[in-house]
Amino acid sequence: MTVSVIDFMLTRKSAPIAELKEPAPSNDEIRTMLAVATRVPDHGMLAPWRFILYRGEARVRVGELLAARAEEREGPLSDARRQQEMTRFSRAPLVIGVVSAQKEHPKIPQWEMFLSGGAAAMNLVTAANALGYGANWITNWYSDDEEGRRILGLSPQERVIGFVHVGTYEGAPFDRPRPDVDTVVSDYSGAWEA
Repeated sequence: MTVSVIDFMLTRKSAPIAELKEPAPSNDEIRTMLAVATRVPDHGMLAPWRFILYRGEARVRVGELLAARAEEREGPLSDARRQQEMTRFSRAPLVIGVVSAQKEHPKIPQWEMFLSGGAAAMNLVTAANALGYGANWITNWYSDDEEGRRILGLSPQERVIGFVHVGTYEGAPFDRPRPDVDTVVSDYSGAWEA
């Protein structure tokens, strides 16, 4: 059965990361997902974002390094807390980091480049779902930690837009409450006065 694009978008949900299993998308599917991710508004055609693939044993190594970093920040970790950090990137078979790699430009503001990266991340999630995979876009403490970003392969000037966890999902994702459209939209009625 073919679903319209609008119906697909109206029912899109994030899958729980812990329930994303093998198989992961194939290399060709990953390439398709990334091609979709790059088809976003990009003023100046700067491509102010990039992607990092975390798969295979690299996911386990990242967890080891993040657990060590968490211990540096927080002191000795409980076994449960250590396990939480060790499995940050190995719960799903594929994690794709979406990185803000902003460029210097005299006319295009940095915030606009960051928003382009957010659009790339959303397109990535949507493409994964359209290919039949579950996906979940998160950040976490290591996104705001300079050493955490270095561990994850970012340069000092780059920032995390998000980590998209992707895998096969067989459940029915919980649909969180969504805002009533009427409560978040208005017609313009003139300049706002302070």
